[in-house]
Amino acid sequence: MDIGLESMQWQLPGQLPVGDFAPVLVGVVGSGNLEVMLEPLPGTGCEVRVETSARGFRPIWDAVVADFHRRHGLAGVRVSVNDMGATPAVVSLRLDQAVAEWRSRQP
Repeated sequence: MDIGLESMQWQLPGQLPVGDFAPVLVGVVGSGNLEVMLEPLPGTGCEVRVETSARGFRPIWDAVVADFHRRHGLAGVRVSVNDMGATPAVVSLRLDQAVAEWRSRQP
């Protein structure tokens, strides 16, 4: 029985170019929580990577990632999520928090 982390990745077309920026990190990895990092990525796509302790929830992650991308549509960015069992609502909140932090740093 495999009890390690589950890894997932999505490659999405971006609509909002973010340009160069210092990486953004929000949240903490802990029981029932997660951290999200935004980093610049060459090109115009949006790459989302998830490492989670909650195995077997790919359809839910698909929906959360699709909703995030529909609302923000970032281009040229890598979104890394390190999750320790956060609920979908907490994941969405943390993703929005990361985007808000990125926006707050823009001139």
